[in-house]
Amino acid sequence: MTPEVDTAARSRIEARGQVTVTRPGSVKALAVLGVLLALVLAIIISLSLGSKEMGIVQTWTYYFFPDGSADSNIIHQQRVPRTILGIIVGAALGVAGALMQSLTRNPLADPGVLGINAGASVAVVLVVALTGVSGISFYLWFAFAGAALASIAVYSLGSSRRNSATPVRLALAGVAISAALQAFTNTIILGNQTAFNEFRFWVSGSLEGRFYSVLFAILPFIVVGILLALLLAPSLNALALGAETGKSLGVRVGQTRVGTMVAITLLCGAATAAVGPISFVGLAVPFAARLMVGSDQRWVIAFSAILGPAWLLAADVIARVVVRPEEVQVGIIAALLGAPVFVAIVRRRKIAAL
Repeated sequence: MTPEVDTAARSRIEARGQVTVTRPGSVKALAVLGVLLALVLAIIISLSLGSKEMGIVQTWTYYFFPDGSADSNIIHQQRVPRTILGIIVGAALGVAGALMQSLTRNPLADPGVLGINAGASVAVVLVVALTGVSGISFYLWFAFAGAALASIAVYSLGSSRRNSATPVRLALAGVAISAALQAFTNTIILGNQTAFNEFRFWVSGSLEGRFYSVLFAILPFIVVGILLALLLAPSLNALALGAETGKSLGVRVGQTRVGTMVAITLLCGAATAAVGPISFVGLAVPFAARLMVGSDQRWVIAFSAILGPAWLLAADVIARVVVRPEEVQVGIIAALLGAPVFVAIVRRRKIAAL
């Protein structure tokens, strides 16, 4: 899936990039350093602040010297796993967004475009309606399976024996399947109160109440997805020049697109299954990445894997303290933070398409 691109072809790609999309190495290094510092700061604040007020000194004393008290347990049993999950899910959504936008050549692409959220949603409400059992640990695997099946359906509908799965076909197939699955989801929840109650909480997106069992369940899928994304980055760079040009550069277009869909499914499926659909992270993070490091997918993917966790943790901290001692779902805050970025993308004529 990641063929070698010969030296002449690589030179042509880089020559094109030097005119329009690359950034000097010093700018990239400073951008990465700045985002790493932002991530470290977000982690520290995430561990220090919460809906329950505790002093900074007291918080870190409990962190390094747990004593089994209620406050100490809050740090180790709630804030630590919540922060780690935020890092992993943020990285998954950021990288998945970068892959989606590269695959569809659409800067507005996010998990909703390829039917990921709709597939996970319909699986959650269906299994709750049929079994009457609720709880994230129960329907986690069903949500992941729903996201995966939706991705397969989108790719199958977006391709045929005569025509390959072009970016436009994938986007249109994703919109069509998302609409159909959303209608099915609404039909179920309107007739089942238990499914409606569970879906109402899950669909808002939240890191609250997810413990290490959820973290360990999704971690292998996200690690594989990120590694696959990094392996596919050179081929995606070539495909940015067009499918025909990519073929002439030695890229196996079909295999690259299938591999990208697999990586997106692993990343978005696992993240959405664990915390619910969170909007705009997968849209805003790659957009910021391209502004800072250019359009080289190797840099965009790596940068998104760092900026995504910082973005999501910042949103989660705001969600904890904005109406303290109550909490707002992080999906709501992430949408509020990402909406201005969405408007900025729409208003920028230079990036109407990737």
